Amino acid sequence: MPLAPGTRLGPYEVTAQIGVGGMGEVYQATDTKLKRQVAIKVLPQTVAGDKDRLARFQREAEVLASLNHTHIAQIHGLEDADAGKALVMELKKYAHRPGRSWHPSRPRLGFPEHGRPLRASSSRLLGNTTVGSFSTGMARR
Repeated sequence: MPLAPGTRLGPYEVTAQIGVGGMGEVYQATDTKLKRQVAIKVLPQTVAGDKDRLARFQREAEVLASLNHTHIAQIHGLEDADAGKALVMELKKYAHRPGRSWHPSRPRLGFPEHGRPLRASSSRLLGNTTVGSFSTGMARR
């Protein structure tokens, strides 16, 4: 069940839902202590008892904590809340465009199979990110 605007998760106050995916729901929130906007990814209570999901969520938090890249959100913390486990991250301003789907069936722009070749800078960024994730022993599925 989605969190309503105004819901509190510790010092964070939810302002809007910005995405839904296989691992949970993502919300924009205000950090009331530090007066900043954050993104909160919540693992819902409906799957909170699934040990595999909890382990994967924990692993995601550890991976985010170990990486430092312009295009990867920095993690601010991992919270246990009434709504479920929550990952508090940097809110990337360009990451979400209201009204646009993040669903996997939506065509991704910039890839050859969708009729648009990768630019050299995109290829380099993708390569650097891939090399970085493998060199730290962590690669995204």
